[in-house]
Amino acid sequence: MPYPRWSTACTSQSEMTNRRRIELPIVEANGHHRVVHDYRPAYVVWELTLRCDQPCTHCGSRAGDARPSELSTAEALRVVAELAEMRAREVVLIGGEAYLHPGFLEVIAALSARGVSVITTTGGRGIDATLARAMAKAGLRRASVSIDGLEATHDLMRAARGSFASASAAIRHLADAGIVAMANTNVNRLNEQDLEPLYEHLARLGIKSWQVQLTTPLGRAADRPDMVLQPWDLLSIVPRVAALKERARKDGILVMPGNNLGYFGPEEATLRSLREGDAEHWVGCQAGKYVMGIESDGAVKGCPSLQTASYVGGTLKDPSRTTQKTLKEIWETAPELAFTRERTKDDPKTGLWGYCASCDFGEVCLGGCTFTAHAFFGRPGNNPYCHYRARVMKERGVRERIVLRESAPGTPFDHAQFDLVEEPFDAPDERPARRIDLVRLRRKPRPFAKGG
Repeated sequence: MPYPRWSTACTSQSEMTNRRRIELPIVEANGHHRVVHDYRPAYVVWELTLRCDQPCTHCGSRAGDARPSELSTAEALRVVAELAEMRAREVVLIGGEAYLHPGFLEVIAALSARGVSVITTTGGRGIDATLARAMAKAGLRRASVSIDGLEATHDLMRAARGSFASASAAIRHLADAGIVAMANTNVNRLNEQDLEPLYEHLARLGIKSWQVQLTTPLGRAADRPDMVLQPWDLLSIVPRVAALKERARKDGILVMPGNNLGYFGPEEATLRSLREGDAEHWVGCQAGKYVMGIESDGAVKGCPSLQTASYVGGTLKDPSRTTQKTLKEIWETAPELAFTRERTKDDPKTGLWGYCASCDFGEVCLGGCTFTAHAFFGRPGNNPYCHYRARVMKERGVRERIVLRESAPGTPFDHAQFDLVEEPFDAPDERPARRIDLVRLRRKPRPFAKGG
């Protein structure tokens, strides 16, 4: 598969809807194309608050209460100015629930006024017609609503009765307000059987795009290892998502994979290409190259889902400092953000190991999604959530099983420790008989406190 001339930074759904990519400058060098890197946080995911109105069983940030020292509205507006100066192109406001931050609408308006495209990702629980109109008036043009299955499945996964109904209603309210309505879904063993009927439901709601990603054992999902997929589950799920993408294209809906779905199976080009017939493929983790994550207390990472304990490069709100670092200083100097910029497969800290070290696609893939690999083993570079890898294992008559070894500590964006066990491909698939047991805790939970 040829190397593409495009570098894709965690393709967002607004980028998908507009058929745009982050295009790097290209110059001629001895008759060959050479990319001149212009690293900048073109695509930023900003957690405005950890406060949330749903106790979702898979939440990577363990959202509920606000963090002890979140950015105020005034502080957030200063961040807006810095992002604009750093040529951010798109900012995705998340939570918790971003609309629970008192400055939510002001931040949207400030970003929009500076020419930055603003999107929000939401569970939709509190979005009624009034809020949707206010969001549109402030300058929000796109919103992605999380719907993770049909009603019974979604409400069980969100641990909130009525969540499916409110999320579906939110899509209608957003569309009625003139906001482009999109959807996103986390796929796991609880909801994978709902994929096709869920698509039909979303299509009836009138969504313009749908992002499908895998639930990673991060945060609360790490407490529920029976819920997350086993690597061999990708053998059926990836072709199904690719088939849904082709079906959706005929319906005028764009389906795209999250960064942890796929990797070099027969459906790779179908999954990652915006247009039919293109040959896009995964080109490695873009965290810290063109992507930035900001936590609600000002902690800065190269990607919003990266584990806080290992990847925060600095903070915009540190009471122990008399002079705060700027966002630009953190971006340009923090090694925690820069590790992907010079990364190679043989790097002693972030290079490839295990199966990925000998993979034919290793130099391009570099172990797939960084936070996904880290969620399993506490380091990047070996990712069992790989369609190509699962196919190779099957050809050998074996498969890999992830087995919980050590529970997660219970903090936002934390992870457990897993062992990887190779077993015969036809070994018994031991899973709970009841669906409710898939979301049962395997560690003592941290109390959930509903915002407000």
